[in-house]
Amino acid sequence: MDQYFVVGNPIKQSKSPVIHHLFAEQTKQSLNYDKKLIDDDDFEQAISRFKKANVKGVNVTAPFKERAFNLCDELSEFAAKAGAVNTLIIEEGKIKGDNTDGVGLVNDLLNHQVSLSGQRILILGAGGAAKGVVAPILDHQPSQLIIANRTLKRAQDIANQYPNKAIDVLTFDELANVSVDLIINATSAGLNGQSLPIPPSIITPSVICYDMTYGKELTPFLTFASQAGCEKLIDGLGMLVGQAAQSFYLWRGVMPQVKDVIDKLRAQM
Repeated sequence: MDQYFVVGNPIKQSKSPVIHHLFAEQTKQSLNYDKKLIDDDDFEQAISRFKKANVKGVNVTAPFKERAFNLCDELSEFAAKAGAVNTLIIEEGKIKGDNTDGVGLVNDLLNHQVSLSGQRILILGAGGAAKGVVAPILDHQPSQLIIANRTLKRAQDIANQYPNKAIDVLTFDELANVSVDLIINATSAGLNGQSLPIPPSIITPSVICYDMTYGKELTPFLTFASQAGCEKLIDGLGMLVGQAAQSFYLWRGVMPQVKDVIDKLRAQM
């Protein structure tokens, strides 16, 4: 039976095994999928052991996505642009790296009837989560894409990956007079106790607010957005399932349906 893993540190909270076993059941695929905690100094060796053990694929979560990038013999366009990999496909001793985060995000937004084409989009944060979603968003041709971060350099580094695209970069302090249609929170602020220093004035009833994280209750960012008057709030559970579906497709050649899986996970929270 083909073996797959998700690796990270921490990893206990990962729902990936549940998601992929539901996908396998739905698509009648025979596979096993487990999660594995990896020590910070053992990531590269762990992937090498997986290759020798004929593991077919690995999902990579924090904090190893950028290190996974460096292990790949071949990269997809999305992974190359992101500089980070969350999906490893292992075939004939070679590793192909892909980044399915952006596809998962975009598909989830479209499933919520959120258009990206011609829209003004603001991404909060310039870490690995933001890097992974810029290229698929740009493919939908928004009228404006802004990346805001505490420090300008990291946002500018992402923008520099797309020299032919008009990407604006700002610090959080410069957002007061910004007007956008969609705000995507790609930071972990709130979940780690930090506040997100963005002005409530940028959030109006017509602005859609999306958080890449999720929980049983509203995330801190979505709570903030709701208190500021936002009427359409979306958390990242659909993105989680969507990026997993794309990984599953890359490994198995079959695209699973996400709605029932999202509903089951939501009911268990």
